[in-house]
Amino acid sequence: MTSKKDRLPFSTAMLEYIRAVSLRESKLLQMLRVETASDEMSIMQITPEQGQFMALLVKLLGAKKTLEIGTYTGYSTLCVAQAMPDDSLTVACDLSEKWTAIARRYWQQAGVDHKIDLRLQPALQTLDELIDDGQAGSYDFAFIDADKTEYDDYYEKTLALLRPGGLMAIDNVFLFGSVLAGDKQQENEPNPDRDVVRALNIKINNDARVDISMLPIADGLTLALKK
Repeated sequence: MTSKKDRLPFSTAMLEYIRAVSLRESKLLQMLRVETASDEMSIMQITPEQGQFMALLVKLLGAKKTLEIGTYTGYSTLCVAQAMPDDSLTVACDLSEKWTAIARRYWQQAGVDHKIDLRLQPALQTLDELIDDGQAGSYDFAFIDADKTEYDDYYEKTLALLRPGGLMAIDNVFLFGSVLAGDKQQENEPNPDRDVVRALNIKINNDARVDISMLPIADGLTLALKK
């Protein structure tokens, strides 16, 4: 079983140093992170340095219209929403009333809930609705962190929704190291998540529609800039 500390390809001491000298996590974000840590699925929450990095990317882009596929308890949503101006909008996709109820509470406390359009339905349905609504080519930034078996579809539909020069951030591209070719027994065991993520990593590397960089942040983060 993979432990939570194995999410980062750094030693514990190095991670502590990174957070000590560079993390500017607000009290509210810290409270959300601590509350989420008590949930049995807390491994789904992004790391605070990843949230800060995405907020910086959003500011660099001057993003005012963003998309999030997989919201959980809303840490990444809050990071992005706080980094955008007051008249911006984030469409957040999730299925869980329970987890997003926590998210809504913190968004309200932060005063950014008016910037967030939460869609509680399958993300692919929301993406199709946005495309059908004529919103293709209009989003500045998108973050994908949801069901891995749907990653290829998320990628294609999100790419359609991004404007030229828009940026996509795809989480868990290392999938805790399982994407690496390793033990023959493990390779022969069914693992749909691994197979889809591994195939998408190769696809994106060969995709002339985007400029890319795969970063060793948390469980691996690929940035894809739409040409």
